[in-house]
Amino acid sequence: MGRSKREILSSIEELVREYYSQVHGDGLGGTGEIRGGGKDAEIPYAGRVFGHEELNAAVRSSLDFWLTLGEQGEGFEREIASYLGVRFSRLVNSGSSANFLAVGALTSSSLPEGLRLVGGGEIITCAAGFPTTAAPILQHGGTVVFVDVDPVTCNVRLESLQEAYREGKTRGVILAHGMGNPFDIGGVLDFCRERGLVLIEDNCDALGSRYCLGGGGEGDGEMRLTGSWGDLSTQSFYPAHHITMGEGGLVSVRQDVRLMRIVESLRDWGRDCWCATGVSGTCGKRFGWSFDGLPDGYDHKYVYSHLGYNMKPTDWQAAIGRVQLSRLPEFIQARRSNWEYLRSGLDELQEVFEFGLPTHAVERIGDGEYRWDSSGSRSEPSWFGFMLLVRPNSGLDRVELARYLTERGIGNRMFFGGNLMRQPAFSDFAKEHPDRVRVVGDLQGADRLMRDGIFIGVYPGLRRSDLDLMIDTITRYVRGIGGRK
Repeated sequence: MGRSKREILSSIEELVREYYSQVHGDGLGGTGEIRGGGKDAEIPYAGRVFGHEELNAAVRSSLDFWLTLGEQGEGFEREIASYLGVRFSRLVNSGSSANFLAVGALTSSSLPEGLRLVGGGEIITCAAGFPTTAAPILQHGGTVVFVDVDPVTCNVRLESLQEAYREGKTRGVILAHGMGNPFDIGGVLDFCRERGLVLIEDNCDALGSRYCLGGGGEGDGEMRLTGSWGDLSTQSFYPAHHITMGEGGLVSVRQDVRLMRIVESLRDWGRDCWCATGVSGTCGKRFGWSFDGLPDGYDHKYVYSHLGYNMKPTDWQAAIGRVQLSRLPEFIQARRSNWEYLRSGLDELQEVFEFGLPTHAVERIGDGEYRWDSSGSRSEPSWFGFMLLVRPNSGLDRVELARYLTERGIGNRMFFGGNLMRQPAFSDFAKEHPDRVRVVGDLQGADRLMRDGIFIGVYPGLRRSDLDLMIDTITRYVRGIGGRK
């Protein structure tokens, strides 16, 4: 008599654990001990951190051979919606797709005319950041309105929103939480609510960040996760982000069933039916609907109410994501601890670098301790990286610093696209379609981030020895060892 299914699966899982131990070792992709100092021991700015549990989850899902989004995906959507404190979450194939669908939802004919991104509709966003926060506005036929950024917080200058607003034209705001640092949610919410605008939170770099709304208004004193404040929010599960599915992303809807239906339809080929893949008759009248132009009783599974796409990930990716989600609290704590360790270790370099502050903080007074502004609001970042903002007239060349760190195996990055209006894709588009791109102000903050900003890693795979080497290398460069001009 052969072995049972359970016995076979147990043997497979044991082999996977053994494979993980031999090939991946510490969960850092098989790189072994990360020491820095050379090509074969690079300290990356970001990376995946995983155990044998993720491998086994992927293998079990693959053995089921459902493959397309199914039970694991539904489980992940429920769990992350519960974690964020939102009503709905829908998985997609990337964070970029998530932003594309969130903005695309505003084009739906099922929305009131005043909310739709049609007829010259505009959406406000930051000029500095990752391009796929802004590109969907143009891809959906809208006008992008760029406003400036505070280079210290890496977030929108709140006062620029009012200048950017045009009655009858502005439909919404989409903003990323820069470097995992929440933007001024209280101020942005007030701006949007007073004008009936949709708020989309790009939470791709900030999973686990929290914000407390002050000022005696709604939600005063409640520390809530970013991704739970906007009408829609987005996540990315690319390996550089807080948890990973390899590729993958998510659109969450705080409350509105109508918006959820639109997002789901756009993701799933544009169909009107809301049944999960492989399920029929959820509505109870699959052949009882009536639509103009279609025969009465036309199969609801083949009725299309939007010009949609297929942007679903696979079920085995979702299986990995569920395990990663269970690790999120320790990942968040590691990011915060690593950021504070770097901040303390580099404190003596304040004459050269202007260090970041959590939004609403006006001064750092100790490890993890801050003096706050008078708004009553607070922020608690789940940091994506550690920003080094070179002070003007410091004598330090950011490009040379980046080259120096790279040569010594320390991963570093610019603030993504910097000032997007200086990127060829956006500047060329603006020349060809001047009515579709509007710039508010001189964008000096975005220019400064592009010119003077560089960030290094805080991801959970970094060891204390890695952080010490990063601090020592930067300090040696600044103090004149290593070719500082």
